[in-house]
Amino acid sequence: MTSTGASVAPHVPVLVSEVIAAMAIHSGETVVDGTFGAGGYTRAMLSAGAGRVIGFDRDPEAIDAGRSLVPDPRLQLVQENFSQMDSVLAERGIGLVDAIALDIGVSSMQLDRAERGFSFQSDGPLDMRMSKSGLTAAEFLNSADEADIARVLRDYGEEPRARAIARAIVAARPVERTAELAAIVRRAAGFRPGQKSDPATRTFQAVRIHLNAELDELEQGLEAAERALKPGGRLAVVTFHSLEDRIVKRFFRERSGATPAGSRHRPLVAPTAAPTFERVAKPVAASERELASNPRSRSARLRSAIRTSAPHRKERLQ
Repeated sequence: MTSTGASVAPHVPVLVSEVIAAMAIHSGETVVDGTFGAGGYTRAMLSAGAGRVIGFDRDPEAIDAGRSLVPDPRLQLVQENFSQMDSVLAERGIGLVDAIALDIGVSSMQLDRAERGFSFQSDGPLDMRMSKSGLTAAEFLNSADEADIARVLRDYGEEPRARAIARAIVAARPVERTAELAAIVRRAAGFRPGQKSDPATRTFQAVRIHLNAELDELEQGLEAAERALKPGGRLAVVTFHSLEDRIVKRFFRERSGATPAGSRHRPLVAPTAAPTFERVAKPVAASERELASNPRSRSARLRSAIRTSAPHRKERLQ
């Protein structure tokens, strides 16, 4: 995707052909694009014959640009978290839908705009708010104590040097710019130019996930999709790192009745509940051709399944 405006064709989202195949859209169906972004999946859904697409995005800039990016009367745009999709659909008098797609994490639109503060590739203010409301990254890093920052880096960035990096951030405060934060992390992690991976990537990921409550949003969004899909409805979810993929994998495993036998350490969850999903597909990765043209697809994984007629589960994902 790109953020330079409607006059420039947005980048095609990852695994788009595979997502559309998993959604198996039939002519006239009502489908949901839970992460509209620049509208790449939505365009493909419309081209596949969808009769109506409801596009959700918490980012007001995505919604503002959406009508010009995808000028199709079959599209309805909603500025809301995808975790609220079932209640929003009900409020609008839309019944259960035929298919839902979710593309988890930060969008290229957001990454490409330095002023949004999601990336250290170009210097900008430390913001990272998907909805452009609430606490900024700078406000969090300049007010949280060292232990809290270290916990965020460890839990959401899987950063092995979380404590050292958190200590360095606190010592350097105030930190206001993306380039500042990246430099602090590199020094604390002992980064040398030419190393394969930049440790700042894990810190930026962790802070972003924390500020936007992304993992909670994903868990709640999967449950909302379960409630919003009609029997036979298809759910396709693309993730970009292991924390997200584990949540989706666990959700489909539990909801399809494939949860391993319980033990005294992990009792069975709702052992008598009927499966709400079936035909859980094996994870799909990007093809060699897509990898060559789109490096962002390197870590992408698509998981999909089909909704059964069983009532939705009332208990939360364990």
